[in-house]
Amino acid sequence: MDLHEQSISDLSAGLHAGELSSVELTQHMLQRIKAHDGKLNSFISVTEEQALAQARAADERIAAAEAGPLTGIPIAHKDIFCTQGVRTSCGSRMLAGFVSPYDATVVTRLRQAGAVMLGKTNMDEFAMGSSNETSHFGPVHNPWDTGTVPGGSSGGSASAVAARLCVAATGTDTGGSIRQPAALTGITGLKPTYGRCSRWGMIAFASSLDQAGPMTRSAADAALMLTGMAGFDERDSTSSPRPVDDYAAALGNDVRGLRIGIVSEFMGEGLDAGVAASVESAIAELRKLGAELVDISLPNASLSVPAYYVVAPAECSSNLARFDGVRYGHRCAEPKNLEDLYKRSRSEGFGPEVQRRIMIGTYVLSAGYYDAYYLKAQKVRQLIADDFCKAFESCDLIVSPTAPGTAFRLGEKADDPVSMYLQDIYTIAVNLAGLPGISIPAPLSGGMPVGLQLIGNYFDEARLLNVAHQLQLVTDWHQQAPTVSV
Repeated sequence: MDLHEQSISDLSAGLHAGELSSVELTQHMLQRIKAHDGKLNSFISVTEEQALAQARAADERIAAAEAGPLTGIPIAHKDIFCTQGVRTSCGSRMLAGFVSPYDATVVTRLRQAGAVMLGKTNMDEFAMGSSNETSHFGPVHNPWDTGTVPGGSSGGSASAVAARLCVAATGTDTGGSIRQPAALTGITGLKPTYGRCSRWGMIAFASSLDQAGPMTRSAADAALMLTGMAGFDERDSTSSPRPVDDYAAALGNDVRGLRIGIVSEFMGEGLDAGVAASVESAIAELRKLGAELVDISLPNASLSVPAYYVVAPAECSSNLARFDGVRYGHRCAEPKNLEDLYKRSRSEGFGPEVQRRIMIGTYVLSAGYYDAYYLKAQKVRQLIADDFCKAFESCDLIVSPTAPGTAFRLGEKADDPVSMYLQDIYTIAVNLAGLPGISIPAPLSGGMPVGLQLIGNYFDEARLLNVAHQLQLVTDWHQQAPTVSV
């Protein structure tokens, strides 16, 4: 089997047995990036020299028997995570020249675990988008069909993992930005419980929603990545002090008797027929494994999209206020006065989608509209969370489609923001409630990937990963590769 087709566990075993070196593996991946990324645009920055230096250090750790399962494994980071000495752009002209003086906590933890950083992946500008078409550095292409989108905002990470340009990658999920691109590119993407992974050094979009997570080809690989990423961080006030589970150790548990809820509201109107058939096939496999399927209802789920597009823009307008041309970010040339400096710096630095969300967010927070929009959206958010709590009284996990369709054509929804926003209709409620969710591959539909979403109760990532892993043991959907990886 080619190196780029092997799992983290297989590669780690080979590294520890001396069958290959991290330098050899890293060079192999760098060569694949050079050969294939011209068709995908999944990377913004490739850090070849740094990657090879980290690989040499990893080989030394392995030789000294001081290595773990991630030591020497080549990964990529979404370009929203600060990386010391490397550009961190958030896919925006506003930060196109920003070189971070420090590492994000997630980056630090994975580096300490011995992972090798190949570079920084492309993304929707400031993580705002569902197709990876809003990036200042151009759109990312889906390796299954380069005329289609990979999903967003973590589309660069998804495309790179799907095309086997890296073994795994980090992503962030604010309303589905790990799970939706994972579904559209045929990989595994996990959004952990809010607070499970530190947000320190992860440039904020919507602070009460953003969460870092792993993007891999399998649930087993995701378990290893999450173990390296998760944990309490005193620099992040939203970080949970709850101990990190041994996610890999939990992968062998039986799923017989597990109650899995099917959301009636997610299986009807708006769901593509081919996607529905694929999801039903995956659910049938869960039944064969001995899971008990129960019907549940999330009556306020239909309100998740409008609630999200009040809460998220409100937080975005506050978080992005710092980028004013004075303290942070792009600065316009020869400003006439302070007002001109602000206006032109922000207009030149931010793209149309970011500007749209800033304007919406500023509006809903303004005097006279706060109660009518923002406060009401927060009340709806609580109702959505309550629905999940009630559902978990009758089931252990929840299953649903990840996205309503397969990957759409580049430019198809660019002029229809509402249609674009609806691509996250099955994922947004999970973020509003702060729950963990994972997308894993289901059977292809029309030759394109489909995602099956599993949703767990708070801090139940171990069970989520185990059920996903058990399903992947008896199916090969996660092993199917796009043609660009050949």
